Amino acid sequence: MKVCVFGAGGIGSYLAANLAGTGGIEVSAVGRGDHLAAIRRDGVRLVTEAAERVVRLDAAEEDATRLPHQDIVFVTLKAQSLPAAAANICGLLKPDGHAVFVVNGIPWWWNYGLAAEGGSLPRLDPDGRLWNELGPQRAVGCVVYSANSITAPGTVTHLGNNRWVLGEPDGLASARVARTAAVLSQAGLQAEVSGDLRLHVWKKLLRNAPFNALCALTRLAAHEFDAIPPLADLAQTATDEVVQVARAKGWTLPPTSARDVIDSGGLVNGSPKGSSAAIRPSMLTDVLLGRSLEIEAIIGQVQQFGREARVPTPTLNALYALLAGIDLHNQTSAREGSRPRAATAA
Repeated sequence: MKVCVFGAGGIGSYLAANLAGTGGIEVSAVGRGDHLAAIRRDGVRLVTEAAERVVRLDAAEEDATRLPHQDIVFVTLKAQSLPAAAANICGLLKPDGHAVFVVNGIPWWWNYGLAAEGGSLPRLDPDGRLWNELGPQRAVGCVVYSANSITAPGTVTHLGNNRWVLGEPDGLASARVARTAAVLSQAGLQAEVSGDLRLHVWKKLLRNAPFNALCALTRLAAHEFDAIPPLADLAQTATDEVVQVARAKGWTLPPTSARDVIDSGGLVNGSPKGSSAAIRPSMLTDVLLGRSLEIEAIIGQVQQFGREARVPTPTLNALYALLAGIDLHNQTSAREGSRPRAATAA
């Protein structure tokens, strides 16, 4: 079986390293920069609490067209990078292959398989590239809880959690999802299959939306909010708005306390208590590194759903506007060649 990880960042490198240690699977990765160069030269160095090991991949390329056709492509790019990669992802797949989208927030394939299907989501797939070139019928969804950091070129440190929830956009059981779950399980990853993956998307958004946004805006980790109690109150109002929008769209979520998330050390990725000081939400890392921000999938599309359902989202609206300002600054700085330096990503 040929498997490619498209996007060798923190989560992608962790995934590739585990898959490559499994027999019967030919594993390749698509990435860029010094990290890819180190992987190509020396392999992926995977550091966990229990051990450290180096795993060599069968191939590591910046140009996806240099790789053979794949049975499964795990796409671990940020949501904003997906449309530009649509053609390459499609070109990597065998005729009966499929792509597993391991992304945060509302996925681009959201409307596929719903009773009132509405086509692509313009905020996530502006030109319809993913919907038209790849096609939602070739997509499998994945909600992941796993914190990983690139701590040096070629080195990824696993900080906590190992849960991978898979599902078909139409909610039906399928052989390809069962096969994908088996591949992940064989690699030592805790995979499960859900008949309602969108419910899991909403549940993760209860943490992603408030804490990714507020941590990015304040440069604080969630456990540091105790120093400014109103931040926890603001996180709660954002959480409540996500619950209300989800309900309007047909998904009932359990009552969620932002205070409990902070106190438990749960953070955005569901990390266990005691590890929160070591883990930063992904959007905070991207702000510090001057990267583009995953705003639309985590905040913007929820905001859009609220508008369509006439559910007020004043807190999410404010968070979106502030993050969009930071994102514009980062993009301008990148074009001018003045990326800021920052601490380790998580």
